[in-house]
Amino acid sequence: MRGRSGRRRGAPDTKGEILAAARDVFGERGYDGASVRAIAAAAGVDPALVHHYFGTKEKLFLAAMEIPFDPAIIADAIAAGSSGAGIGERAIRTFLGVWGQPSGRAPMLALLRSAMQHETAARLLRQFVTRAILGRVLVAFEGVPDGALRAEAMVSHLIGLAIIRYVVKLEPIASVSDEELIRLVAPVLQRYYDDAVEQS
Repeated sequence: MRGRSGRRRGAPDTKGEILAAARDVFGERGYDGASVRAIAAAAGVDPALVHHYFGTKEKLFLAAMEIPFDPAIIADAIAAGSSGAGIGERAIRTFLGVWGQPSGRAPMLALLRSAMQHETAARLLRQFVTRAILGRVLVAFEGVPDGALRAEAMVSHLIGLAIIRYVVKLEPIASVSDEELIRLVAPVLQRYYDDAVEQS
């Protein structure tokens, strides 16, 4: 009897092998350069099996990098139906809500630290933030002069805040309450949008 040829079906360890292959391929090619087909080939499975387990490349990246939140939900909460009104407070409140979950903070801290130390991790984070988060937040900046630059400045502000508050733990930023930080930072973030609107 002839043996069955072709790629294997799912097995107990297949999901883990796909994740391991994804980490390797994302690391070598970056988020943009990695394809589901290439990851499937590295894992020795059919691309349909990757889609079965993870759905999309974005969700596979989240699982492989152990990112504990859905960037679509975060970005949509910030953009809130393409309205720039109140975007500063929405951005900082949503951001602090994500970081305020102890169970999810460790993998995000690991990703940030890796990005600060290794170019490959930095490139992955940069590409992912650009595609998965910034691309959605830009909806609220459509029609605004320098909208892409302003949206990127706002997201960069939040990432910088994460580094100071959770990685460097610089006082008093590290221990101030969320509400006090919201009162302080939200108006600054809002200016990225309002200044452009006033000038247009």
